[in-house]
Amino acid sequence: MFLGAWSGYAHSMSASPRLPEPRGPLSSALFARLGGGSGALPAPGPDAEPLSGDDLHLALHCSYELAYRGFAGVDDRYEWDLELLRFRQGLEDAFERALRAEGPNRPAGGERLDPRVELTRLATEPAGPSLSTWVAERADRVQLQELLIHRSAYQRKEADPHSWGLPRLDGPAKSAFVEIQTDEYGDGRPGQAHADLFGVTMADFGLDPAYGAYTDGLPGSTLATGNLISLFGLHRRLLPCLIGHLALFEMTSVGPMGRYVQAIRRLGGSSDAQRFYAVHVEADVRHAEIARDRLVGGYVDEHPEHAGEVGFGARALRAVEGRFAGHLLRAWEAGRSSLRPAALAGAV
Repeated sequence: MFLGAWSGYAHSMSASPRLPEPRGPLSSALFARLGGGSGALPAPGPDAEPLSGDDLHLALHCSYELAYRGFAGVDDRYEWDLELLRFRQGLEDAFERALRAEGPNRPAGGERLDPRVELTRLATEPAGPSLSTWVAERADRVQLQELLIHRSAYQRKEADPHSWGLPRLDGPAKSAFVEIQTDEYGDGRPGQAHADLFGVTMADFGLDPAYGAYTDGLPGSTLATGNLISLFGLHRRLLPCLIGHLALFEMTSVGPMGRYVQAIRRLGGSSDAQRFYAVHVEADVRHAEIARDRLVGGYVDEHPEHAGEVGFGARALRAVEGRFAGHLLRAWEAGRSSLRPAALAGAV
C-alpha cells in the first residue's frame, strides 16, 4: 500500500532524474530557467527560511545537482550558466549566514579549541533524542522505508560530495582522505560502493533505488543535510569545513549503523539489505581514527589558522542532523508520515 504513492517515481538506474515539482518562488523561477526561460532569478526573500525551508533548500539542491547527475531534458551547459551561479550564490549565502549566526555548539566563551579535542567532544556528547535508537526499538516497516527515502538523497551518491576536497589537499591529510574515500567506493569493486549497497537495501524494502527518485517527498530539513556537504565541497575556501564535516561524520557512524542493522533484522530485511549498514560498522572504527588523527591532525598541523573552520564544519553537521532527526521523530511520535504530504497524495 505504501508503494502506491510512489508508482510514478520509477527511473532507470543510470538515467538523470526528472525535475521535481516546485515549492515556491525560488524553485519555480529556477525550473522556469532550466526549461529555457529568460526571466530574472530572485534572491531569497524574508520568508525563505534558510536553515530548513522547503523552497530554498529544494532550489539549492537542484542547483547543486547540475554539478552531479543533472536532470532529464535539461541542457548540461546550465551547470555553468552565470545567472544560475549568481542565483545559487544567493541561496548559499543565506544558508551559510544562518548557520554561522546560529553558532551551533560553539565552545564556551568563544575560545578556539584544538579541533581534534572538539571533534571528540561532539562525537561523544548526546545531541538530543537518538533517531537510530528509536528506529532500532520502535520503527515499523513503513517508518523504516521513510528513513531510507530520506537518506537516499545523500546515500545514493555517498562519498561524491566529500570527494570535491581531494584535489585541494596534499601531504598526510590527502593520504588520509584517499584512504577513507577508497573504502567508501568499495575499493574499486563494481557493485560494492556504499552508494550501490544502499540501493540494494532500498530495493529489498520495495523502494525504487534510482538516483533522485524521491526528491518530491523530501522536506527542507532533509535536503539541507545534503546541501551542507555540497556547500562545503564545491567551495575551496570551505575546505577546512568539509574536513571537519567528514571527520565527525565518520566518528559518529558506528553506533547508529549498528542500530540500523538491528532494525532491518527485526523487520525482516535480508542479509543483503543489512550489508550497507554492516560495512559501516566494520569500517568506521578505523575511519574515525584516520579522520581525527591523520586527516584533521595532518591538516591543522599544516594550516593552524584554519582550525576554527574545521570545528565549524563539524558543528554545522551536528546542527543540520539534529533538525533532520527532530523532524522525523516529531512526525512519528504524532503518528504522521515524515515525508511531504504532497508526495503522498493518493496513498492509502
